[in-house]
Amino acid sequence: MMLTGAEIIIECLIREGVKVVFGYPGGAILPTYDAFYKYRNQVHHVLVRHEQGASHMADGFARATGQVGVCIATSGPGATNLVTGLATAMMDSSPIVAITGQVPRAAIGSDAFQETDVTGVTLPVTKHNYLVTDIHELAYVIKEAFYIARSGRPGPVLIDVPKDIQNEKMDFVYPEEPVRLPGYNPPAGATEQDVQDALELINNAKKPIILAGHGVMMSGAMQQLRELAERAGIPVTLTLLGKGAMPEDHPLTVGMMGMHGAAACNYAIQEADLLIALGMRFDDRVTGNLKTYSPNSKKIHVDIDPSEINKNVKVEVGIAGDLRTVLSQVLPGVKSNSHPQWVGQIRDWLEDGNERDILNNYTGTKLLGAQVINDLWRYTGGEAITVTDVGQHQMLEAQYYPHRRPSTMLTSGGLGTMGFGFPAAIGAKFGMPHEEVWAIVGDGGFQMTMCELATAVQENVNINIAVLNNAYLGMVRQWQEFFYDERYQSTPMVNPDFVKLAEAFGIPAMRVTSRDQMAESVAFARNHQGPVLIEYVIEKEEIVYPMVPAGADLHNMIRRPKPGEKEGATA
Repeated sequence: MMLTGAEIIIECLIREGVKVVFGYPGGAILPTYDAFYKYRNQVHHVLVRHEQGASHMADGFARATGQVGVCIATSGPGATNLVTGLATAMMDSSPIVAITGQVPRAAIGSDAFQETDVTGVTLPVTKHNYLVTDIHELAYVIKEAFYIARSGRPGPVLIDVPKDIQNEKMDFVYPEEPVRLPGYNPPAGATEQDVQDALELINNAKKPIILAGHGVMMSGAMQQLRELAERAGIPVTLTLLGKGAMPEDHPLTVGMMGMHGAAACNYAIQEADLLIALGMRFDDRVTGNLKTYSPNSKKIHVDIDPSEINKNVKVEVGIAGDLRTVLSQVLPGVKSNSHPQWVGQIRDWLEDGNERDILNNYTGTKLLGAQVINDLWRYTGGEAITVTDVGQHQMLEAQYYPHRRPSTMLTSGGLGTMGFGFPAAIGAKFGMPHEEVWAIVGDGGFQMTMCELATAVQENVNINIAVLNNAYLGMVRQWQEFFYDERYQSTPMVNPDFVKLAEAFGIPAMRVTSRDQMAESVAFARNHQGPVLIEYVIEKEEIVYPMVPAGADLHNMIRRPKPGEKEGATA
């Protein structure tokens, strides 16, 4: 079958099961776009309004489905506009394949029009990247790229294809042989000694705690995690990206740990005699001051990436392996146990947190971000896929929207990418078309990628956009209040009328200013097919509690005072 390089690209995508691609055309990738016309009934192309949106959409698709997301762009600025999305995916281990056009091989290195060394630029923010210099290697490179993106610790892979290779022809035969990469052998299971060492710690612990991360869902180990917790009677805390790994209404689920996590989680980690870290990497937002982190505990760490073991936190038992496989090895030896005194102590800490919760103490009349999130949870039954941007609303979602199912809270964790939420929600909806999807965004982050409103309209994406508008860069303002004597430099924002903005795109929109409009707003969104925008005008200077100051001890949180306590007291 004589095909051009451009046609080979799409033939390979089809064989990898790709049904949708997010991208933006340009000169160096135009042959491939011309080929898309031939395959338009087999691969759907989503025209974005900015290439960053394409990479976030591919990321959202990947996180929601567990499959590889695909984005495409031209050379030069098209390719460099993907970088933020690739870095976001790299930090959060999200499988993406990005295909970029490049100037013809003869022009490479001549500073040709729209030429950029994209493999050099993206080397630090991809799991691997390629510059294809021979059409005979193209099909195998694509197959290899998908394998690398989804295997082991997933991540983004970029393929740079010169324009002349896209135009060149060859007799195409898809490579059927399995991918084998010398030196690349992702670990699978634990050794017998590792299993026995872990069991000795688990079965003898008095105050154990499980730290469940994103890797639980990526390995499909949700059932094994639950079996471990229930059999051994071990409470479970979650990272931000781990939300949904264990149902948050389960009696053993304590909540999210870390900088803005539940105080009970942080206290439990600091008081534990055993930490069982599963598919998480001890990020600084989770640990606080490493010198004082869980000082009296022994530690078990299981992660697919060997480089994460003992990188930030030294552990007694470090197992590099697939989490589902490792837990399946460990579970037969786990003794039935319970820790009533320890669990009771954690419940006391949780009750103290409930007494401080603003939803239980607020007497004001302005709409709070916490109320918006909690009511969205209530009126959606906690079943929606929520995709957040980064900032206060992100932490409020983590605190006030409990998730029962895996991969239903999607957010930028490691990189903290403002502008991620809205386009990633579009990608998630393409991946999970029958799910209710809410993009929960702040007024700041939304304006970074709100050009994708046009994409949502053109594709008639049935997505609900909740814009929490406090006319501030809220999280930065909170830091300025606590640590910079309320010098609000460059955080107050002049915003557009978001309702009129949406209507300019032909999107139904509604403004909400009081809590008694919440039920109406959810019904309004659900009653329309296609994109809908709800602007929630919230309290300008709301604070997300608790908060562990950067570099502080994990237990030294700034907490919301109980009625009668001094504001800003630490505990």
